Amino acid sequence: MTIPNIELNDGNKIPAIGFGVFQIPNDGSTYKAVKEALNFGYRHIDTAVAYFNEEEVGQAIKDSGIPRSDLWITSKLWLQDYDYEDAKKSIDKSLTKLGLDYLDLYLIHQPYGDVPSAWRALEDAKKAGKIRSIGVSNMTPKIWQQFVPQFDTIPAVDQVEFNPYFQQKELQKLLASENVKIEAWAPLGQGNQELLNDPVIDKLADKYDKDAGQIILRFEHQEGIIIFPKSVHPARIKSNLEIFDFQLTDDEMEEIRALDKGHGRHDPDAPGVGEMLLANFDVHADD
Repeated sequence: MTIPNIELNDGNKIPAIGFGVFQIPNDGSTYKAVKEALNFGYRHIDTAVAYFNEEEVGQAIKDSGIPRSDLWITSKLWLQDYDYEDAKKSIDKSLTKLGLDYLDLYLIHQPYGDVPSAWRALEDAKKAGKIRSIGVSNMTPKIWQQFVPQFDTIPAVDQVEFNPYFQQKELQKLLASENVKIEAWAPLGQGNQELLNDPVIDKLADKYDKDAGQIILRFEHQEGIIIFPKSVHPARIKSNLEIFDFQLTDDEMEEIRALDKGHGRHDPDAPGVGEMLLANFDVHADD
């Protein structure tokens, strides 16, 4: 199976679908899931410092025997390390844990605190060859306008909540002018049963002999969104990849676009989100 690539605004090409490891424990489960994903044909793995499973991702990559040049590996900087020097150390630590010489993409995970200093560290790491592409995550239009005008480099991606019930239409318009790609976390709505059983989705699943998840992921792919569904179940890991043998019509795309509710489960603009995240995730607890 050939997975198409999407060209970023820095010229790098990212696989259109990847495998996410958020909330997969570092008790061997991440290692097993990543190994299975790579065996099924995934070449894009998305992790983060605050997922606490970079080492298992790295071990699975190493044991796969797949050439490094064939892989796209993403990690993310956590809030505790947005000071410039701390950010530099954190990038090196991620590389060590993953057992890699470079990362294909590294993101500012949460847009709070000293974001400009953190971004400068990412820019310098890119110049040093430690990172190929740099981006942000969870930036709403409001937060984007707050920080990005201060950056020397425009982010290549903004990784945000995205699914047919929350299509980020305002953000899509804002990012299009700079050719910034959206990456979808929770592309299946975090198992939202209302979405997975939506009559529009259900009807299309019957027509194309696909499951609801495959219809949703195909819609997002055709919208130009980079997707990385997460599962620990081999059958689901495999089926999430099987979306390149059919195409939704323009009318069907419009039907799904009409499902947008204009909001998601997470609101990065809500007061106190940064403080809450800092209080709940300590990436240096074992230091």
